[in-house]
Amino acid sequence: MTQTHDSRLRVVCLAGPSDAGKTSLVEALVSRLAADGRVATVKSIHHDIEIDTPGTDTHRHRTAGAETVVGVTPALTFDITTRGKRDPPASDAPLLEADDPESQALASVLERLARRGYDTVLVEGFAGAPLPTILVGDREPSAVGGPVVGRGGEPIDDLVDTIRSLEGIEYAPGDESGA
Repeated sequence: MTQTHDSRLRVVCLAGPSDAGKTSLVEALVSRLAADGRVATVKSIHHDIEIDTPGTDTHRHRTAGAETVVGVTPALTFDITTRGKRDPPASDAPLLEADDPESQALASVLERLARRGYDTVLVEGFAGAPLPTILVGDREPSAVGGPVVGRGGEPIDDLVDTIRSLEGIEYAPGDESGA
């Protein structure tokens, strides 16, 4: 069943301690939810890493001062934006109310994904975000910012049905030129 794209983005966080199985659960959910429409994932990384190899042209563009660099290969397109959790971009109409910089950064990413036409976003991490959350491993409901809608030990079919039933976040569809 293919879902027609509308102005609602289903988003669910997967929260739990390291090595609890969040990534494996994301993999299983993505493969099932892709039958419904376009699926994107967002991964919270708690330490700085270098994702762009020093010396490459895209790295040189970024270190020269470009706020966003887009790379296009024969098989992939990627973008690197210098605004992360420490300095998230501002939004005129954020998709979620967020007081902390980490959730503001997530709101900015979700806004870009919504404008790009995604139907569902699985967020690994960002436990404090005010979004529906699936708890994985030993995580108490009080440790997350959104309502708990499932647990990682539930049957995958039940979790997929839960995600499919989420109301979604409303956004104003538009072009991707502002992202």
